[in-house]
Amino acid sequence: MPWKNQGGGPWGSGPKGPWGSGPQPVGPRPPDLEDLLRRGQDRLQQIMPGGYFSGIGITLIVLLIVAFWLLSGFFRVQSEELGVVLRFGKHVRTVQPGLNYHLPYPIETVLLPKALRVNTISIGMTLIDDPARRGRSIRDVPEESLMLTGDENIVDVDFTVLWRIKPDGVGDFLFNIQNPEGTVKAVAESSMREVIGRSQIQPILTGARNVTEQGVQELIQKTLDSYGAGIQISQVQMQKVDPPAQVIDAFRDVQAARANLEQLQNEAQTYANQVVPQARGRAAQIMQAAEGYKEQAVAEAKGQSSRFLKVYEEYKKAPDVTRERIYLETMERVLGGADKLVYDGGPSGQGIVPYLPLGELTTKRPPTTGPQSSGGNR
Repeated sequence: MPWKNQGGGPWGSGPKGPWGSGPQPVGPRPPDLEDLLRRGQDRLQQIMPGGYFSGIGITLIVLLIVAFWLLSGFFRVQSEELGVVLRFGKHVRTVQPGLNYHLPYPIETVLLPKALRVNTISIGMTLIDDPARRGRSIRDVPEESLMLTGDENIVDVDFTVLWRIKPDGVGDFLFNIQNPEGTVKAVAESSMREVIGRSQIQPILTGARNVTEQGVQELIQKTLDSYGAGIQISQVQMQKVDPPAQVIDAFRDVQAARANLEQLQNEAQTYANQVVPQARGRAAQIMQAAEGYKEQAVAEAKGQSSRFLKVYEEYKKAPDVTRERIYLETMERVLGGADKLVYDGGPSGQGIVPYLPLGELTTKRPPTTGPQSSGGNR
């Protein structure tokens, strides 16, 4: 029975509601739902004169149902998604972002994984809400971050892994692994422990981070490819690499001592680099001087021997003349720079006192550099 025949609604007649008098209507009243339904029925009866269950009515109803069923195949893929179309549960194609169409259910269905978004997984640390700071803070997870190195030391490693779904591996991602995020986290932690276990602690803490990150990324990718996970590892970032908190002070002292050792070694090497070239230069100079003296001595000896041979050749030709010449040249060389008094023993020298120091009375001259005459000074 329609409500309008009850005179005011299902709770009685008049403008009152079930709890008394309700608010008075103000402004235009909303359309009556029952009136709208009755008008729609009247229009359908005009279209289908024979009633709902006539041949034309059934055909129109079926066509409307089929049209709505076909239109249900349209779907939209968002910018970070890829559409995976399944035909009776089998992957048949992958569609890009935008408006697409698939055969309506149950023939085809679509899955919309966020394949174009880069996901981040943190290992060794977790983000927690901090109401005091009105934000999020980082809390260390020792059971994930503490790792054993190859030289039997413990190191605290926090790192993040950036990963995404391969564009051509969406089907593998959906059907080959059940928990993608947990799988990536477990494989990443295992790979980091393996790489750290093959390395020494000193390179890890100083200059080998890039090598370690690259090795971990390659190992993670190799393992996930063997699983057929359809996941691409974009980057591995080591956030913190420190010794455990219990020994970090002692480790810093060791690091400072090693830094001082390296500084002293560098200073010693600098001094050696300065002294050794100077010593080598002096040694080369001495060797060159000795070599020059050797060449000079050999040349002089050869010259003197050649001169002697030439003199000997002339001596054989005229022994008396050559002997006299040698005598005169020798006396000239010996007496050329000396002060000389020549006394011929004649009558002119009878007034000379034998004990007079003639050598002190003569004026000394500087030695001459040129050849002197055989007669000397008179």
